Amino acid sequence: MPLASLTAPTTAERVRSACVRARSAMLAVDGVEPVATPVHHLLDDGSFALTVPVDSVATMKVVNSGTVGVQTVLELTDYAPLPLREPVRSLVWINGRLQQVPRREAGTLLDLIAAREPDPELLSVDRIGAEIPAGQPRHMLARLEIESVVVADSTGAESVRVGALLAARPDPFCAMESCWLQHLNADHPDVIDRLANKLPAPLRRGHVRPLGVDRYGVCLRIENDEGDHDVRLPFAKPVDDVTGLSRALRILMGCPFLNGLRARRL
Repeated sequence: MPLASLTAPTTAERVRSACVRARSAMLAVDGVEPVATPVHHLLDDGSFALTVPVDSVATMKVVNSGTVGVQTVLELTDYAPLPLREPVRSLVWINGRLQQVPRREAGTLLDLIAAREPDPELLSVDRIGAEIPAGQPRHMLARLEIESVVVADSTGAESVRVGALLAARPDPFCAMESCWLQHLNADHPDVIDRLANKLPAPLRRGHVRPLGVDRYGVCLRIENDEGDHDVRLPFAKPVDDVTGLSRALRILMGCPFLNGLRARRL
């Protein structure tokens, strides 16, 4: 399908964006309580690099499993940036086998991750030469070999192939989305009102809030007595930068000042 004809992210793009937005995720190792994993980075070979607390039962099971690994599910939760009745936008479940990354190899892999996604949490990983201050949490670096990926939202559940996941890229606005939507909701109710006017008449009754933005369009959440309704307002074509996003939003609102035109100064 030509890019210009797309009106929403592909499933693989949604997963890649959720990986960037989800600052923490839960790791469920078979037979033990789930633990938080602060780092979850998709590698070029189709596996995930994860960090697991060294003092957890999950880490003990992974270490004791050796090269066989243990069956594991990584759960990523994509939360809406605004307080909504139902704050979860989507859930991603990544199933596979988890193995420890040897300490002698951890430094090289951490450098690779840091070059792409700098994260202070990487400094807590136990590795050769690491100097982690006493009292600070320590983590083990592990690798999750993917067997299946499933994403679920209000429209249903869908699986995605690892190859499609590697070929996709996160949305260019996913890192700034939360701040942008919070600013829009707090300081520009007029913009939300103009976008709400694009909704079918029955959906204009209720509380309209911005739910998401990506290169393909804007999503609105309508909360009313009948429940919650999500509606996507697509842009005329996908955009790649802030300038394109601003222009696409003005077109969507029906703003008359486009193509460099400005209001006349009095």
